[in-house]
Amino acid sequence: MSDSTAPAARRPRFLVMGCGAIGGVLTGALAESGADVTAVTTNEGIFAAVSDRGLKLVGEGASRSVRTKVALGTDGLASDEKFDYVLLATQPPQVEDAARTALPLLADDGAMVCLQNGLCEDRVAKIAGDHRVVGAVVAWGATMPEPGLYERTAAGGFTLGRIDDVALGASHGDLALALESVGPVELTDNLRGKRWSKLAINCAISSLGTIGGDRLGALMPHRFVRRLALEIMTEVVAVARKESVRLEKVSGTLDLAWIALDEVERQVAGSPSLFAKHGLLLAVGFRYRRMKSSMLSAIERGRTPAVDFLNGEVVDRARAHGIASPVNQAVRDTVWKIAEGKKAPGLPLLRELYEATGPHGA
Repeated sequence: MSDSTAPAARRPRFLVMGCGAIGGVLTGALAESGADVTAVTTNEGIFAAVSDRGLKLVGEGASRSVRTKVALGTDGLASDEKFDYVLLATQPPQVEDAARTALPLLADDGAMVCLQNGLCEDRVAKIAGDHRVVGAVVAWGATMPEPGLYERTAAGGFTLGRIDDVALGASHGDLALALESVGPVELTDNLRGKRWSKLAINCAISSLGTIGGDRLGALMPHRFVRRLALEIMTEVVAVARKESVRLEKVSGTLDLAWIALDEVERQVAGSPSLFAKHGLLLAVGFRYRRMKSSMLSAIERGRTPAVDFLNGEVVDRARAHGIASPVNQAVRDTVWKIAEGKKAPGLPLLRELYEATGPHGA
């Protein structure tokens, strides 16, 4: 017989640092599920909109507004408040500042959760400690068309793991359960393999979406865009192998070790295997057709693009291993030219990049 007098399990408290597209959808889903969640933003426009009408969610289910606690910076929170999980939902360039700012608010046995694309767990671990960092590989997409308005653009969930590749186990079961309000949650003992596979995808998809200035569905039907994506991912896979990373499939289907071009494929314009790889990228483009690059959104809002944490990370590590990554280098340089106002994003700029990094099997 159960003991009806036993105390109920304490609900974990969540602090979401960042109220952009991913942070807003995540905060809204947690709040709708009844979680104790507080969102922090440093953007006055977002703060005003969310304070006035709540988080307005569209794209999945009926349009609705969800109210929850929101603060303009952590100064708006009591200094003695403690949270079990700090969900770092900023862009990569802001993640370290967000982690330092939130550290005093993290419970002694709590954890910081890195939601960024790239390899941010190592950076946050230097601030909070390895044992207080959880990586969350995000397999869904969202955009924020205007402050406080959040659109879910692709379905999916999370893969959770630790940077020391030890199984997460039951210690963070409450985190996994809470995140199921957004989508399916998978646990991994190979976070590095998941991260590098997602890095390869983002170096292509997010960066080319930034340069092309459009959503994925409008770009992937162009063969030269898919060829650029294949060459970007091939360079990332080469660096990952030098780092002794055991790559894992993305979303259970996209095998980066297979999709990377071999030496023969890099020299030819067409072959049965290339046809299959182009077909797979077309399918990826269709699945995420409504996805807009978060880097492009950051540039449009006057923020620092995350390209140094994506293609730049690959370029720097490739150089350390003595191998070339010319396409990722060209992508990095082009994104910065867009951010500096020296180039205008669009399909012609993607074509310029393609021609500059040729011959692409010609």
